[in-house]
Amino acid sequence: MSYTQLLTPEEKLAAAKKLLSLPHIVVICGSTRFLAEMNEADLRETKAGKIVVKPGIDEKSPRGLWSPPVDAEALKGRLDDLHRAKIRLADEVLVVGDYIGDSTRAEIVYARSLGKPVRFAHPEADPDA
Repeated sequence: MSYTQLLTPEEKLAAAKKLLSLPHIVVICGSTRFLAEMNEADLRETKAGKIVVKPGIDEKSPRGLWSPPVDAEALKGRLDDLHRAKIRLADEVLVVGDYIGDSTRAEIVYARSLGKPVRFAHPEADPDA
């Protein structure tokens, strides 16, 4: 058995990121009602030399993607799965906005269950503070 077989997938990812000399990766979480704050956080984190990933679709804006409702529900599920993958990829989570809804709360719980550090743009919004 080789050494690489003893590593967990998370350890393999960390090793690969180190071998590739990837900068720190931060994922932005929060309600898309805070899209402007997400964009500002993206700019600050990028200027600090970090790779930034965030929601790619503003679910609060009306678009053809969200109708009919059956399609919107399926898309929401796929987007949630995709965002959880972004959390797994990231080294850290940054939560923006001063409101934490059910989806964001679930993302925080998920990130913490993986041992990811979670930082809050508004520390008073931390549901565990």
